[in-house]
Amino acid sequence: MTSTSHHRELRDQLETLTTEAFRPELADIDQLSTLDIARLMNGEDSAVPAAVAARLPEIAAAIDAVAERMGRGGRLVYAGAGTAGRLGVLDASECPPTFNTDPSEVVGLIAGGPDAMVTSVEGAEDSAELARADLDALALTGADTVVGISASGRTPYAIGAVEHASSIGALTIGLACNPGSALAAAAEHGIEVVVGPELLTGSTRLKAGTAQKLVLNMISTITMIRLGKTYGNLMVDVRASNEKLRARSRRIVALATGADEEETERALAATDGEVKNAILTILAGVDGPTAARLLEDSGGHLRAALTATGR
Repeated sequence: MTSTSHHRELRDQLETLTTEAFRPELADIDQLSTLDIARLMNGEDSAVPAAVAARLPEIAAAIDAVAERMGRGGRLVYAGAGTAGRLGVLDASECPPTFNTDPSEVVGLIAGGPDAMVTSVEGAEDSAELARADLDALALTGADTVVGISASGRTPYAIGAVEHASSIGALTIGLACNPGSALAAAAEHGIEVVVGPELLTGSTRLKAGTAQKLVLNMISTITMIRLGKTYGNLMVDVRASNEKLRARSRRIVALATGADEEETERALAATDGEVKNAILTILAGVDGPTAARLLEDSGGHLRAALTATGR
């Protein structure tokens, strides 16, 4: 295929995508006041949660499958290019401080590697082979989950990641923002959040990016809830790696137990700062080593550990 015919074919493909559609009613947007443009953008953004809501059954089914895999020791791997890849890396990077996961448990892959977080890496998104190499470098197994992310649903890197993961028996999820996407079709769980044409034609960092962020928030957060990383709506597995998080740890223990400041500090000191352990020592009236053993026996689920003590 010649370069000209290839470009023509790609242009024809883009013209069929909802995310690439041109909106003639916005052709004079640059002549509006800043406040009017802001109102337009805000109105566009308000449609995103409803688009996500339409896909909640598919999202929930995918999350249950992820949680089951991760509960058996599997990893969660996001794979995407450009904005989609950056959102995956962002979500993965926030899991260790929020849920005390090991950095190897939730991983974000972006086409072109770390440099692509801040600059464009020429041709990286067009390479399914690069996706396979990146997954092989992780020693991906059938116990893991791969989430391919692509607004268009046609990005070769995301599709290649899902196809390679499927070939070795890993769980696969395809997150796209166009209906009938190749990415969703390639995955065991296809999630297509159709947000419609963008304010700026083809700028999928806008509504599509917001939709992807919302869904990734759900995948990681609800998976961690299912895995016992929370107690109610408290982040009891938070990693106290700085002063703010140490203060948050104390507050979480106090909220979960009703303990005063002195008792909270004593419990955290007795459990080396482990929030779940500290809560258990207070609510169950056990010492630090016993709390650690109860949590180990319950797979880290604080509520199950409490039940085991009759509380």
